[in-house]
Amino acid sequence: MNELDTGVLPLPPRYRLRDLFLGEQPFPNDDRPQVEDFSLDSSLSQVQVEFYVNENTFKERLKLFFIKNQRSSLRIRLFNFSLKLLTCLLYIVRVLLDNPDLGIGCWGCEKYNYTYNGSASEFHWAPILWVERRMALWVIQVIVATISFLETMLLSYLSYKGNIWEQIFRVSFVLEMINTLPFIITVFWPPLRNLFIPVFLNCWLAKHALENMINDFHRAILRTQSAMFNQVLILFCTLLCLVFTGTCGIQHLERAGGNLNLLTSFYFCIVTFSTVGYGDVTPKIWPSQLLVVIMICVALVVLPLQFEELVYLWMERQKSGGNYSRHRAQTERHVVLCVSSLKIDLLMDFLNEFYAHPRLQDYYVVILCPTEMDVQVRRVLQIPLWSQRVIYLQGSALKDQDLMRAKMDNGEACFILSSRNEVDRTAADHQTILRAWAVKDFAPNCPLYVQILKPENKFHVKFADHVVCEEECKYAMLALNCICPATSTLITLLVHTSRGQEGQESPEQWQRMYGRCSGNEVYHIRMGDSKFFREYEGKSFTYAAFHAHKKYGVCLIGLKREENKSILLNPGPRHTLATSDTCFYINITKEENSAFIFKQEEQQKRRGLAGQALYEGASRLPVHSIIASMGTVAMDLQNAECRPAQGGGGGGGGKLALPTENGSGSRRPSIAPVLELADSSALLPCDLLSDQSEDEAAPSEDEGLSAVEYVKGYPPNSPYIGSSPTLCHLLPVKAPFCCLRLDKGCKHNSYEDAKAYGFKNKLIIVSAETAGNGLYNFIVPLRAYYRSRKELNPIVLLLDNKPDHHFLEAICCFPMVYYMEGSVDNLDSLLQCGIIYADNLVVVDKESTMSAEEDYMADAKTIVNVQTMFRLFPSLSITTELTHPSNMRFMQFRAKDSYSLALSKLEKRERENGSNLAFMFRLPFAAGRVFSISMLDTLLYQSFVKDYMITITRLLLGLDTTPGSGYLCAMKISEDDLWIRTYGRLFQKLCSSSAEIPIGIYRTQCHLFSSEPHDLRAQSQISVTMEDCEDTRDTRGPWGVRTSSGGGSVHGRQAGSADPAEHPLLRRKSLQWARKLSGKGGRQAGKAPAAQWTNQQRLSLCRRSERQELSELVKNRMKHLGLPTTGYEDVANLTASDVMNRVNLGYLQDEMNDQQNTLSYVLINPPPDTRLEPNDIVYLIRSDPLAHVASSSQSRKSSCSHKLSSCNPETRDETQL
Repeated sequence: MNELDTGVLPLPPRYRLRDLFLGEQPFPNDDRPQVEDFSLDSSLSQVQVEFYVNENTFKERLKLFFIKNQRSSLRIRLFNFSLKLLTCLLYIVRVLLDNPDLGIGCWGCEKYNYTYNGSASEFHWAPILWVERRMALWVIQVIVATISFLETMLLSYLSYKGNIWEQIFRVSFVLEMINTLPFIITVFWPPLRNLFIPVFLNCWLAKHALENMINDFHRAILRTQSAMFNQVLILFCTLLCLVFTGTCGIQHLERAGGNLNLLTSFYFCIVTFSTVGYGDVTPKIWPSQLLVVIMICVALVVLPLQFEELVYLWMERQKSGGNYSRHRAQTERHVVLCVSSLKIDLLMDFLNEFYAHPRLQDYYVVILCPTEMDVQVRRVLQIPLWSQRVIYLQGSALKDQDLMRAKMDNGEACFILSSRNEVDRTAADHQTILRAWAVKDFAPNCPLYVQILKPENKFHVKFADHVVCEEECKYAMLALNCICPATSTLITLLVHTSRGQEGQESPEQWQRMYGRCSGNEVYHIRMGDSKFFREYEGKSFTYAAFHAHKKYGVCLIGLKREENKSILLNPGPRHTLATSDTCFYINITKEENSAFIFKQEEQQKRRGLAGQALYEGASRLPVHSIIASMGTVAMDLQNAECRPAQGGGGGGGGKLALPTENGSGSRRPSIAPVLELADSSALLPCDLLSDQSEDEAAPSEDEGLSAVEYVKGYPPNSPYIGSSPTLCHLLPVKAPFCCLRLDKGCKHNSYEDAKAYGFKNKLIIVSAETAGNGLYNFIVPLRAYYRSRKELNPIVLLLDNKPDHHFLEAICCFPMVYYMEGSVDNLDSLLQCGIIYADNLVVVDKESTMSAEEDYMADAKTIVNVQTMFRLFPSLSITTELTHPSNMRFMQFRAKDSYSLALSKLEKRERENGSNLAFMFRLPFAAGRVFSISMLDTLLYQSFVKDYMITITRLLLGLDTTPGSGYLCAMKISEDDLWIRTYGRLFQKLCSSSAEIPIGIYRTQCHLFSSEPHDLRAQSQISVTMEDCEDTRDTRGPWGVRTSSGGGSVHGRQAGSADPAEHPLLRRKSLQWARKLSGKGGRQAGKAPAAQWTNQQRLSLCRRSERQELSELVKNRMKHLGLPTTGYEDVANLTASDVMNRVNLGYLQDEMNDQQNTLSYVLINPPPDTRLEPNDIVYLIRSDPLAHVASSSQSRKSSCSHKLSSCNPETRDETQL
């Protein structure tokens, strides 16, 4: 059969003219093999049979050539169109050569002159019937008419289908007969050679031929026909034919009247059809008047139909979006955005972030979406800023035609985003996967940027250039929020493009500093090409990081070796920089956009101003503090000499003196210099599975036999494919599934509540709807090997639905991880899971509530539930995930808070100024109390310009662990650490002692906003009054402030504890804030009379009773559930130090007060001269302890008399259970 198949050749690609008469001929190089005898009996003869696709007759070959074959049919129609245009042109030539004044008559007859007498009804018909036609012109017209007649008859014969009258009465056939048959008759009857023939009607035949020709053209080149283009062309040709017909008809008929020329007739037609009607030119006789009436009627019927069709196609094109021009795709650069549904928030986030980069201003954005354009999206895309750069196409990425319309094969990149508002997020991921496969199949060379919702679907799109898994990043970020406050805000600010100009016009100092530091982003540069780091070649990483920050204000966070593609964050002091290294740094702008201003200051001036406050003059600003507009930093390069320590600190010259053994009180301790190269004698070998922390060498005495020894290893069971292996603290033996249930006992233990477990650290509670695989990434960062065992917090998963066996198998190897079925809106569930023993509660957005009839109402239930928990448990730190970032303004909502109203106005002003981070000044976001995953969409957009951003973000979040790369942690600045004074000296201290790189500060400060001036004297009077009232209330003030100095709190804290909040200065601040929180009459007491002040005190007591009522409600529910109430800390039982701790961490807000009490914010890479304040939390990138051994704990103590407390950010007080 294979030999027979090869013997049949396909038809030739085009039908040749000689095939009409000779039939189908073999090709000249016909190498078809001869048919051999393949039968079993070779004696039998074989008959060769030829098969034809078309009937091999002369008529069929003619039909194939003239009609069926696209290429030959196109040539025939083009020839026909040219003939019709030629006839119209010959008619115009005949009119121009004709002169009625020379006489009118038939061919060879006597000529007569006819004059018009001015009557419309009395005229001569001879000027209408006879014209002057010269011999040469007549010969040409006869030849053209004969060819057209023969072609028409042939096509009519070939298209004949049994109905002769249908062929005869077609409009095109009748017009052909009128314009061709009279010329053929004049060949045989010469007197009729001057007979008028309306050849100008051939313009309609030319229009018909043009339409057919365009259709054949699109078929021949195998391209889809543009209906819009065809309709516009038809409309234009119809108007042209109407005007041409009217012009020629009026000119000819007026030969018997006013004798108009062609130009005057054309002017009359234009004026008439445009409904202007000046009246200066009018038809004189009734035939021309009748023609005008007929033409107007035809125009009134034909043109509205054409316009209606055009408008309909235009509206359909507006819905579908048309096509992206092939010429534009070849000359301009564009990216394609594929989404299942386009919302205005998603569109604006993408456009603002994409076009924030200067080199992307010339790019076009083509949006490919299967749904019709939204009204809000349509309104935005009509703005001139976007209308010239954004093209919306309605279509599916699964159709090659739509991908061809978007010119996907010419695109610079394709962004495929998932629909996170879908109820079934797995189905949304499946749609995303199919889109990615379709794009990869159609345009394999187009870079893909894919967003996936669930981590188990990530491996299906691992071929993409960049992939961001939403649930992975979300849960890892929420986990770090519990141990590094406001990590979500830190990462969000880093992945957003900002000018650093937000809030600079605000009168608030914190807003100006917070806004300026928010402009810091991650950039990269090759070290050999860098002015920042080139001088540190061959030096240690920490040395380069410290001096680059001191001299230029840039924060070096990581690098990448040329021979190794892995990015390392803070590789440590043993890593020496090479010229070929790629450096990653945090700065207000990239080095290429920086202008360097060299400036020499006098040594005496520097020495005198070294300890002054921040921002005291332009001449004293450091390198990083002079910021120019348009994203350019002007660098003021000062001397790189180290400033000597103030107050007679030891060490002269350019080096800081080492601290003395027992520094005298008159001398402030200094900081050791950062070494250029690491001391190899201090680098000891490291056991990968040993615990380097001194607190894990042996269990403490108070733990006793109940202490469980943990091991370090990789989790044996991963819940999904593609999770990055991370070394973690694990249980020696997997816990049984029954022991993972917190609220129910089993045969292994009888614990039924959190108190019975006797946890030493506060709980972390996660409220989620289901135990998805993404929740696994919440546990891993909190159980990573670099966390000290004594810092591990118990994790309780509060789930609406019971977890499946697969998930329990993945988490049963982690220590202190439990789950419980319940809901966050159920008080009993919260109490049973141990919320009174928790420091952090994470409320994850539920999938079932992400979609609502009104988009922004999806967060309504979550916001109200969290607001209720704020009132019931005011000391609890709650981190909430919202679907829409704009709803964060409702978190901790106060209707009469004037400061929140002022922030709302600031947000609107920043949005009008074009800021991408207009919501950054909202207090819940600045404090890291609220988070929306849509804020991380910019991470995928930024990876188009910075292909390393996803990798760096995953390293910071602990999702990936590269050997030798550091991790993100935090430390708290205590009162004993304030001798360091500034952030620059802290940078030196950390680099020289523990090789840690600070990248920012989380600052909390007391703030009281009011439109009226404060009366400090009145406040002091109220303070005294309240202190006097403390003795009358069972030795406890309104907030539980004991007057005695030796009493302890309900948590078992002793008055002489080492808590920094018990410092006399901080205790004084605590007392002041406790008095402010107790009532709002402090500002008015000095002005109001005593009766009004008394009424306010009564109102305060009424509100106080409301809070006590809430406290009693919680206690009653605990008693009903059989839970002990001794651990419940309500606001009435907080000590002064508790109040200050909660306030400083941004946890405690006063619902009774309409004014803001505290505010917290993140400072990314602050200037070196930024003053440190108590309770500042510093973000650190700590080097990998497995890559090399840092100095032992004992050597660290001996190197510095004032050791920094690198403890957990929150106060880790043990709960007395």
